[in-house]
Amino acid sequence: MDITRIRSEVVQAAQYFAYVEAHPTTGGGVFVKAAFQTSASRTYIAEVQFDGYPSRAPQVSIVRPALGSSPHQYNNNTICYIHPNMWNPGRHNLTFVLQRTAKWLNKYDVYQHTHKWPGAEILH
Repeated sequence: MDITRIRSEVVQAAQYFAYVEAHPTTGGGVFVKAAFQTSASRTYIAEVQFDGYPSRAPQVSIVRPALGSSPHQYNNNTICYIHPNMWNPGRHNLTFVLQRTAKWLNKYDVYQHTHKWPGAEILH
């Protein structure tokens, strides 16, 4: 985990998102909390975990409100905001992760209403 990079990326992400905060973990690392409001005016709180970052994509969990089922969630309650093979540590950062999370949440709202995931999908 590259904490210096994460700190810098939190500052950058805060320029685009109203609520982005870094918090320490008990193991000496850091995680980020971010708030989102979707087009349907629903508010969500996400946590971003950085295990293996930047080599591995951060894991994103929606911690409030609890999510119902959807086709793009993993068994550990993290969301699939990007296909795992598409993560590029040279191009992607926290702002990218939060942008993709915002897009995922808007699609999730549509799915909850229509039971169809909108947009293109890549199976994995």
